[in-house]
Amino acid sequence: MRETSLLLDGPVGQLEALYLDVPDARGVALICHPNPVQGGTMLNKVVSTLQRTARDAGLATLRFNYRGVGASAGSHDMNSGEVDDAEAAARWLLAERPGLPLTLFGFSFGGFVAASLGGRLESRGVEVSRLFMVAPAVSRLTGENQPPRRTPLTVIQPEQDEVIDPQTVYDWSAALDRPHELLKVAECGHFFHGKLTELKELVLPRL
Repeated sequence: MRETSLLLDGPVGQLEALYLDVPDARGVALICHPNPVQGGTMLNKVVSTLQRTARDAGLATLRFNYRGVGASAGSHDMNSGEVDDAEAAARWLLAERPGLPLTLFGFSFGGFVAASLGGRLESRGVEVSRLFMVAPAVSRLTGENQPPRRTPLTVIQPEQDEVIDPQTVYDWSAALDRPHELLKVAECGHFFHGKLTELKELVLPRL
């Protein structure tokens, strides 16, 4: 099974995306990529690992480039604009495979985007079945940008993260006023060099 290249309608123009249609899918997964200003795209290897893991769990998958990345129109917003893009991608995915449960994945800056999208969808009555935040930029989760309250949440944090301060994630997790799971990955940096298999082994049984 190969992903299909798509151009979706986004809030400020087209969004470049890759969609994998799984015939008997038992759910759909949207994967949000890291910081575009630092070169993050939907082809990032952590994003690719999450996509393959979701595929192996029987989910149809969609990953996409935020505004201003690759062939996606517009310019970086680095805030709610990328969440708007993710919402457009999620709504396309839910329309493509109606009735299937939605799982959200986000890596780094994408963790902020996926969490914010989950909270936004929940406030609009759209249920999110699972949320995975990988080395997430939790310091951006302020104001209206908040994770969903009812969605099962797994946070995966490398212990030697050189981009996101691990203690910031631990403190955020400790202050979060609802059940969730925090998984620490030993001897692992932000980009999971040499640890992508371990990442997949953490995520797959939770799908």
